[in-house]
Amino acid sequence: MSSIKRIGAGPRMSQAVVRGNAVYTAGQVADKTKGGSVANQTREILAQIDALLAEAGSAKANILSATIYLADIATFAEMNGVWDEWVDKANPPARATVEAKLVAPAYKVEIAVIAAL
Repeated sequence: MSSIKRIGAGPRMSQAVVRGNAVYTAGQVADKTKGGSVANQTREILAQIDALLAEAGSAKANILSATIYLADIATFAEMNGVWDEWVDKANPPARATVEAKLVAPAYKVEIAVIAAL
């Protein structure tokens, strides 16, 4: 049985969990740009994902799937503009994007990924 490594563990959840050859991130939201534009929130979230994957020993080229939650699906193109600049074009993941009511109105984007190590 392989071990489990928890990154950024708190009393309720971990920011990422590594098990076997995979890393699972929690849904990431923007703190510094909370309340700001979808583009700025997306940039902040993707930087957080980069950092979590690096700490786990992975990278965006290894992302297998991504789930993106938008508070307003009308901002899909704005989010995609940032995503398209960031994503590893040689290794794009499977992806789902949905409109969802997020935990607070100031959050406009939430992203969770699963990546290989």
